[in-house]
Amino acid sequence: MLKKLYKIVIIPYTLFLLYLMFLGMGRFQYEDNLITVEPVFSTIKFIQGAMSWKDIVIIVLGNIVMFIPFGFLGWVFPKLTDLKSLVFNFIPAITIVEGLQYFTRLGIFEVDDILLNTFGVYLGWLFRRFIEKRFNY
Repeated sequence: MLKKLYKIVIIPYTLFLLYLMFLGMGRFQYEDNLITVEPVFSTIKFIQGAMSWKDIVIIVLGNIVMFIPFGFLGWVFPKLTDLKSLVFNFIPAITIVEGLQYFTRLGIFEVDDILLNTFGVYLGWLFRRFIEKRFNY
């Protein structure tokens, strides 16, 4: 039942997430193509300069939590059941999305986003494994 629901929901969820990444949350087209390639340090700088805890939660935790559902992709694509295959397929995909943000200037290409999004996928993968073991899926 849960797997069937996931298979129905993941496509609209993915489209919604892409909308948020390119057009939602007050996005606008930047004057220049922007890129941030300082892993971890750019997130630390963001946290230090954030206006409020709400900004930190929305941006940093959002980049993790919003990608947890992709840790369940093994339910749709059996070849993505193991962590290595999942991550090796996810990283190029999210890098393409980040690249599209850069080239369309509808976002910033950020290495930290790739790291945080991938961590979210990892947490989802752990959660999927827990569900499968706990409920004999």
